[in-house]
Amino acid sequence: MALRRSGSIVALAALLSSCGGGGGSSSNVVSLPPSGGGAAPAPTPTPVNTTCSLQNRQSWAFDQINEWYLFPETLPGSLSPTPYGTVQDYVDALTATARSQGKDRFFTYLTSIADEDAFLNSGATAGFGIRLSYDSNASRVFVLDAYEGAPALTAGIDRGTELLAIGTSTADLQSVTALFAQGGAAAVSSALGPSTAGTARVLRFRNAAGAETTTTVSKANYDIQPISPRYGVQILDNGGTMTGYVNLRTFIDSAEPQLRDAFQQFRTAGVTDLVIDLRYNGGGLVRTAELFADLLGRNRFTNEVQSVTRFRPSKSANNATRNFQPQPQSVAPTRIAFITTGGSASASELVINAMIPYLASNMALVGSNTYGKPVGQVGLDRAACDDRIRIVAFATENAAGNANYYSGLAGSVANSCQAADDISLPLGNPGEASTARALGFLAGASCTPITSSSGASTAAQRAQVSPFGKPLTPARELLMPEQPTPAQREVPGSF
Repeated sequence: MALRRSGSIVALAALLSSCGGGGGSSSNVVSLPPSGGGAAPAPTPTPVNTTCSLQNRQSWAFDQINEWYLFPETLPGSLSPTPYGTVQDYVDALTATARSQGKDRFFTYLTSIADEDAFLNSGATAGFGIRLSYDSNASRVFVLDAYEGAPALTAGIDRGTELLAIGTSTADLQSVTALFAQGGAAAVSSALGPSTAGTARVLRFRNAAGAETTTTVSKANYDIQPISPRYGVQILDNGGTMTGYVNLRTFIDSAEPQLRDAFQQFRTAGVTDLVIDLRYNGGGLVRTAELFADLLGRNRFTNEVQSVTRFRPSKSANNATRNFQPQPQSVAPTRIAFITTGGSASASELVINAMIPYLASNMALVGSNTYGKPVGQVGLDRAACDDRIRIVAFATENAAGNANYYSGLAGSVANSCQAADDISLPLGNPGEASTARALGFLAGASCTPITSSSGASTAAQRAQVSPFGKPLTPARELLMPEQPTPAQREVPGSF
């Protein structure tokens, strides 16, 4: 979860009330000048601009982390950047102790200002337009979702499709099984090529109906729609009770009008039972998460706490309490079933955690345990180098003080129901396993509770695994490249 907004350091506290913290568009972003105070005097004949040299950028990253990091006691007293070939490698070394403790699983990172802003504002990215998961034990890759307006869906690739082989031409097609044998999931990710428009790959795939196809698909620029126009908002008949279903892919700015429209539909229909599907949602902007919770709070008062944000002691002036702000489209839910997996993280967990004190036994997690990310990042900008460093700088808790849910939220909710992610059926289909179980909970059916290890990482995994290999289930993970784009960080598994 991330905070972003241009402004001065001293304005950060005020920004918390208007910005959300998931990892997307309007997280708090503070623009800083290049370290050293600006350009050096011009020598003769031609000055060499060292502002964006590797050493200078590493030094700048160290200064920001040293000032803002939520866990300052874990930082090394000194660490030479010389052995590290990139800024990110140096950042990873600085945060290694917190990572070993499971507190910062590669949540602190360097990204591009331009690329992240483009994604956070409108979902802009480049690729095939699919979300992929893999089963390393079976050496298989499946499509979980396909994005509207992107090349893959046009080529007939949709949820439930199995990716069988990848190549730059039909002559060098390699089976997914062979790629796993060569280098595991990383080899599959590499074979899919860079996330640049125009990159073409020959793909052999089998759709959910069993038909095999081999075709060339070229990556293109497109906008990920936070809510799918195909399945994202539905009103389902659950044994005579009209039940609202909404699936949110990511918490970015362009989600706001879609969320408002969805909840206006629910309000007009008099819906009080909801299925909220966040099963692959890795987070995004805090302010979008806050809006989502507001839309669930028609019966909440403006003096009731939605969430509390806490910074390190030296930055405690930025601590803030966010109360509910009911919106014209808000509904007053009687019961909510949240569909989650180990891919549900950050801003997704912020929304769920916010509702626990108010719905108690009238809400449930359905599917598997969430990822476990009760912390968020601020964004600090160095525009001269197009550098934005996302630093874990704050922790969140709900009105009851529930925080530190690094093992996921299954242990924090009164009810939970284990359910599979049935990729043979569309998301939101009443027959799909998780959707069916969610509807069952709302109808009063009993179910098997989720265990704390179901979906969320184990302690050892939390210490070692990047959040971009989020385990959906014990057997399936979201496929991620070694160097994810902003879209791939916020919408894990996207290619």
